[in-house]
Amino acid sequence: MKQLEQLVRPNIWKLAPYSSARDEYSGKQAHVFLDANENPYSMTDNNRYPDPLQRELKVALSKVKGVAPEHIFLGNGSDEAIDLPYRIFCEPGRDNVVAIEPTYGMYRVCADINNVEYRTVKLNESFQFQADQILQACDEHTKLIWFCSPNNPTGNSLDRQEMLHVVERFQGIVIIDEAYIDFSRQQSFRSELATHPNLIVLNTMSKAWALAAIRLGMAFASKEIIDIFNKVKYPYNINRLTQAEAMEALANPYDVDRWVKSILDERVRMMKAFLELPVCQQVYPSDANFFLARMTDAQSIYDYLVDHGIIVRNRSRITLCHNCLRVTIGLKSENNELIAALRQYVQ
Repeated sequence: MKQLEQLVRPNIWKLAPYSSARDEYSGKQAHVFLDANENPYSMTDNNRYPDPLQRELKVALSKVKGVAPEHIFLGNGSDEAIDLPYRIFCEPGRDNVVAIEPTYGMYRVCADINNVEYRTVKLNESFQFQADQILQACDEHTKLIWFCSPNNPTGNSLDRQEMLHVVERFQGIVIIDEAYIDFSRQQSFRSELATHPNLIVLNTMSKAWALAAIRLGMAFASKEIIDIFNKVKYPYNINRLTQAEAMEALANPYDVDRWVKSILDERVRMMKAFLELPVCQQVYPSDANFFLARMTDAQSIYDYLVDHGIIVRNRSRITLCHNCLRVTIGLKSENNELIAALRQYVQ
């Protein structure tokens, strides 16, 4: 890869970050806090600003993720971790990024918000790609390449060797979004961070950890990249309540293992049940907590399910997903209600 200074926007490289009150005495012991204009009166601890670098939480996460705390960035959902690379690396109106298509829609949204050209490489009929196709879409102004594996909305894991070829040959930053990795048999790219300094890997607490409401996303990368993330982020981007909820969840990792196993078992059952439906034409392989199914008339079936109080996702307008519904694996009772309703559907 190029030197990091060559990839980062010059104004960001020179940026003097905001110095929060909680940063200035870091490493010292204190018990009287008269520095941050906080209200001293409170029924809880919520009158105090949270740790801006979430140090305790990162130590706990490092034990689960196998990544040192200094290689972890925590964001307000994965959306913050998706948006920051645009702000750090991409000069608006000049630079571009490359992504597969179809994939998670926020990569394009953040590109549009930041006035960065968004280039796509269409997946094949098996929802896979070749490294050469991705690299051919790049030019001297391509700063980022986006992968989502397991991919959303297709559900499949992308070819690991092809992704690795891109990481090794691309001169910019490669971001691999592994939001659904806990449901997959594929090895996480977190294990590649030490040998590939241009790699950023995203995770989330929203899926396997069942904490979508607390909005906690994470990025794993070299210390140099994480330091720039922390320089650009808002000072107190992760509130105390989110940090406390995450700490409690990380103390009970076996709950997650049990949930994942149940979801995977239900995924097998649901995919088989869909294949037996007259209105289902194809069910695609999945390594996520959802699957994609091609239906006879996705819009009509979607409307019918909404009328019955059942919500799935109609992905018909997405590239390669015509007449496809994306179905999240719910509780067994919810899954049964969906199948029962579809068995009663009449075209």
